Amino acid sequence: MMTNRRRRRHAALLIGLTLTALTAATPAAAREPFWRACAGPDTPADLECAAIEVPVDWARPHGATITLDLARLPATEPARRIGSVLGVPGGPGAKGVEDLRRAAADLTGLRRRFDLVAYNPRTSVWLDRLPPACERPATTLSEPASPKEYRALAETMAKGFEACREADPTGLFGAMDSLSVARDMDAVRRALGEERLSFMANSYGGVAAVAYARLFPQRIRAMYVDGTPDHVDGWLDQTLRTLPVRDATFTRFAAWCAATPACALHGRDVKATWRDLTEGADRTPIRATSAHFGEVELTGWHLRSFGFMADPGPENTRWLAFADAIDKAARGDGSGFADGVIGTARVWATPGILAMTCGDGRSYTGYAQLEEFRRQARRISPDFQGAAFDTLGCTGWPLPVANPSRPLPTRGLPPFLGAGSTWGDHVWTESLTGRIPGSVTVAYDGPGHALYLSGKACPIRHATSYLTHLRLPPPGTVCPAE
Repeated sequence: MMTNRRRRRHAALLIGLTLTALTAATPAAAREPFWRACAGPDTPADLECAAIEVPVDWARPHGATITLDLARLPATEPARRIGSVLGVPGGPGAKGVEDLRRAAADLTGLRRRFDLVAYNPRTSVWLDRLPPACERPATTLSEPASPKEYRALAETMAKGFEACREADPTGLFGAMDSLSVARDMDAVRRALGEERLSFMANSYGGVAAVAYARLFPQRIRAMYVDGTPDHVDGWLDQTLRTLPVRDATFTRFAAWCAATPACALHGRDVKATWRDLTEGADRTPIRATSAHFGEVELTGWHLRSFGFMADPGPENTRWLAFADAIDKAARGDGSGFADGVIGTARVWATPGILAMTCGDGRSYTGYAQLEEFRRQARRISPDFQGAAFDTLGCTGWPLPVANPSRPLPTRGLPPFLGAGSTWGDHVWTESLTGRIPGSVTVAYDGPGHALYLSGKACPIRHATSYLTHLRLPPPGTVCPAE
């Protein structure tokens, strides 16, 4: 069984049909929740907790329900209170209540005039009750080289999805698309008794934020999105947008290595070494022994997809380990990559993890689309070409796509504020905010993700000003690395 810690980590790795009209009856979630003092270590003294019930399937509002936990920190200047800010957690599967506990000390400025509200989304309910059949990877994900291999992958994944759906004790398997999550968010709004909410959405929570903007534009006072993918653009286009950024970060790594004698590749042509390694592994996979998975084979696609970490880590520890792994692999020893690469390749073939995103249209339509994507990726980035692993994982999804990528009507939406790292997710966030007139995205000039949750003072300052006063910073605003 997965531990909660592993579930959270796996969920962090993790970036339709016309809606059935809902009945006019007011669901139970509209009732005011009962707030009580929260329990637990490291809990702010004034943090309050509650819970609401929402339908498992919003098309059947009087059917089975699930319970969503809520938390709030009341405004510290109640006489000047503006309203509530709802945090929309990422993952998917992260718990917003835990996010609020961790981030409370960094959000004191925002809290002066707002109740800060958090909730644990339906995806976290799913992870807490995940049955063993949903935890077992259907395969170790690899890149199909032919239509036959693509069909075999689809069949394998379909069997894994079906086994997970049959074992599902919650009914949530096919009801975790971001439109369903957005309806839960509006249930929270109604329970709070607010006409409009302000939002802070991070990472995959931005997909739910877009779904909310699609369904309830009139209920948004302000929307801050932090390191979020642009679901409107579609998963494949988003991946293609990130390839030049990944190349630029790899160039930083190579320059760092050239200036750092402790780097195992110091004094060598880092890019040429990487390309020789990955192209050779595509022809003849590197055999390695993993402490967790036994004898494994690593292809160039595995290394390009899962081997490189853009964030160098404390004192460059991740980049030091990456350089050492390349050096060993170039000499035929793939042990430096084996555990992390194969472990991640298995996570992205785990039905219970994938079920939280496949309903948002995260799949190739067929082998022809995969081939076209590979052609574009090769042209943009020879060093990181190949099939998009997150999209491959949803191959074989057995249900209709509930929330496909499509244009977003912007009439009635306020300008959004975005923030993202120029080393990674800024390009995603700017892609999204650029669709909404008057919006701005702040660039954080360093590695990072979910900047306000990471305590980055400059992005938090801009978010606080925007959410409080509805004032946006000038276009092109840059925050230095902290």
